Amino acid sequence: MDRNKKFVPYVPASRSLPELTVLAIVLGIILAIIFAAANAYLGLKVGMTVSASIPAAVISLGILRGIFKRKSILENNIVQTMTTAGEAVAAGAIFTLPALFLWEANPSQILISFIVLVGGFLGVIMMIPLRRMLIVNEHETLPYPEGTACAEVLISGEEGGKSAVLVLFGFIVGGLVKVLGDGFKLFKTSVETNIAGFKNAVIGMDTYPALLGVGYIIGPRISGQMFAGGVLAWLVFIPMISFFGASAGMVAPAADKAIGAMSAMDIWSNYIRYIGAGAVATGGLITLVKTLPMLYGSLRDTFRSFKNKNHGTTNDKVDRTDRDIPALYVVLAAAILIIIIAVAPLTDVGFIGAIAIAIFGFLFVMVASRIVGLVGSSSSPVSGMTIATLLIVTFIFKMTGMTGSSGMVAALTVGAIVCTALAVAGDISQDLKTGYLVGGTPWKQQVAMMIGVLVSGLTIGFILSVLHQTYVMGSEQLPAPKAILMKMIVEGIMSNNLPWDLIFIGAGAAVMIEFLGLNSLTVAVGIYLPITTSAPIMVGGLVKWLVDFRNRNKAPELVKSREETGILFASGLIAGESLLGVVIAIIIWLAPNAIGENPLFTNNLLPTVVFLFVVALLYFVIMRAKQVKTGK
Repeated sequence: MDRNKKFVPYVPASRSLPELTVLAIVLGIILAIIFAAANAYLGLKVGMTVSASIPAAVISLGILRGIFKRKSILENNIVQTMTTAGEAVAAGAIFTLPALFLWEANPSQILISFIVLVGGFLGVIMMIPLRRMLIVNEHETLPYPEGTACAEVLISGEEGGKSAVLVLFGFIVGGLVKVLGDGFKLFKTSVETNIAGFKNAVIGMDTYPALLGVGYIIGPRISGQMFAGGVLAWLVFIPMISFFGASAGMVAPAADKAIGAMSAMDIWSNYIRYIGAGAVATGGLITLVKTLPMLYGSLRDTFRSFKNKNHGTTNDKVDRTDRDIPALYVVLAAAILIIIIAVAPLTDVGFIGAIAIAIFGFLFVMVASRIVGLVGSSSSPVSGMTIATLLIVTFIFKMTGMTGSSGMVAALTVGAIVCTALAVAGDISQDLKTGYLVGGTPWKQQVAMMIGVLVSGLTIGFILSVLHQTYVMGSEQLPAPKAILMKMIVEGIMSNNLPWDLIFIGAGAAVMIEFLGLNSLTVAVGIYLPITTSAPIMVGGLVKWLVDFRNRNKAPELVKSREETGILFASGLIAGESLLGVVIAIIIWLAPNAIGENPLFTNNLLPTVVFLFVVALLYFVIMRAKQVKTGK
């Protein structure tokens, strides 16, 4: 294609529409907080978050266009930009900061907010000088899949009201099941059973609609590999440890019970979690190594673009669709943030930590922003780049004498800031792509993203504190797999007191899984999580497989309609249950005796029927999209 041919967006530069309006900002703030809370809960539960851009765009269309009769697509773009900031801030926080709670460091809400705010602001600021290079210059070579899909949703916004109903319907269903199960305690929300004649072999599932929605969105391949990890842990490793340790006494790291007297959950807590952590760490490193050619290519192409940059940005007359926040403000803001990090007694990372954040932050933001353009935000190796940062920084701190608990907290703080910066940079890259396609004003989107980072960063500390006090980080209810991994890496380097044999078993398992052609990180997360978490995700993947099977040889318009319907309804299930989970946690935090501990009905049948009803509802809502399409 001719690179000199200027791309014309949906709203051309010559046309101005309402964009960064008060209504858009207020709605964006509300949705940013909602999706930050929902993704924090979900991420602590299953170790991943889901994209908020398309649900936010649909909700925005439904409210602004459907209720307020606003006609500006650019307002809707601002709302989804702010909302994704909440999702990104939550991801950066829950992948790292729960380790502080596990160390009993009692992090204050101010400290948590400070860490994610500086990380989030750096992510936005460091992406700004890359926008023209990655989004504009490489428009034809970097598709930014989530950003392009969101632009398509916005452009077809005349159906926004109908699509918003799907999200709302899913939200009500997911929230209702959560309230009835964990709020009113009408029934159990987890079913499991031992396999007769097979000691400590357990199979079961958490009957949560959010996990079903996650499985549908990630699809059968990823959900199947995650479930395979659960099967390996709960039907192979745990029974094997029970069998060979039946006559053994106490075996480290367990210190209070012999293996023969342990339940499956005891073995998971004392042994499998370390095996899973070793597998996750190795899987993350393998993922990083596999992306090294892409990392090198990204760095090479980015620096080459800097060198060959010959765009007319020195012109005073720059198109509305090409105006970023001025470079002087960007450089000053970045410098001020790095200085604040260096001198702030709140974090105490010093100039070494601040310099590490500046170097790794910009280097990995540059790489992450390009990678998400190729493979999407969900496939970006953020955890791998965070692991690399933690490994290097922890070694540096140890060599310079910053050891003990203060050294571990400082190293984790550096990793958390970089992780948040990467998550935010990846999301704003997708948002800027959306803006480029629909004709948004870049500097307004950048300001909107900072507002979203600000409001979600100020609330995430409260959310994490409440969730920890209610469910406890690292427990079966909130396993926090990625944060456990970061904690293990820092502890292993600083104190060398980990059960390395178990960790190396997990590492060996990850290598074997990779040689089998599977994604070692995905399977490793399944090993670490309770099988009751990965099983309902697998069911969601099976629903997606069945829908895809039924879509064979169907018209492309029908297939697209069903895909969009499934994503929107599944996103509603996730948001509804996750947000109500946070609300229930806040109620328990305010009034510990407000919600009872034991369910009214303790049998396995009722929760199973409820879950199967939601499964059937998901399937039939998706397949009904055919009637909507053919009825036109």
